[in-house]
Amino acid sequence: MRRLGESLAEAGVTLLEYRNKSGAEAELLADARMLRAAMPVGKIKLILDDRVELVEQIGFDGVHVDVGDAAPAEARRLLGPERILGTFGGSEALVPGILSESANYFSIGPVFPTRTKQTSKTPIGMDGVRRLREEAGPGPVLVAVGGITLATAAEALAAGASMVAVAGGIFRQADPAAEFRRWMMELG
Repeated sequence: MRRLGESLAEAGVTLLEYRNKSGAEAELLADARMLRAAMPVGKIKLILDDRVELVEQIGFDGVHVDVGDAAPAEARRLLGPERILGTFGGSEALVPGILSESANYFSIGPVFPTRTKQTSKTPIGMDGVRRLREEAGPGPVLVAVGGITLATAAEALAAGASMVAVAGGIFRQADPAAEFRRWMMELG
């Protein structure tokens, strides 16, 4: 994990979400500490999936909570105002009242079918990204998630996503750092 973190840092990664749904807490803590050691504070933002109560202990910059995790208001209360908070913003439509939450970003999707995260939600495609941007207005940070590839990332951004979240498209490659560099070269 430390070698992966170092290679991603050298490749220019500036934000990374660590997800470990099935590992024991000891594994999660060990991995998180290795990532933080490899990805210096102030240079790379690290986001922990779900586990808001561990963010401060492991020195991460924030948390992403979804439906079934801590409510965004509770996560913000625990994190304080300085840390990053992300949450699920919607799929077919924005979650009612979600934009009034004090989140820094809202994930939308899945845009395409995905093998990274199990979901029963129907992919929204680029029309869904455009519809959610229109509904949200220009201000909120919308992150397109689910099945994003190098071939579709630019289209998602053009459709209104502020950024894209990518897991399989990079981490299923033999050299994730080299793949990240390729994405950055192609997307600018």
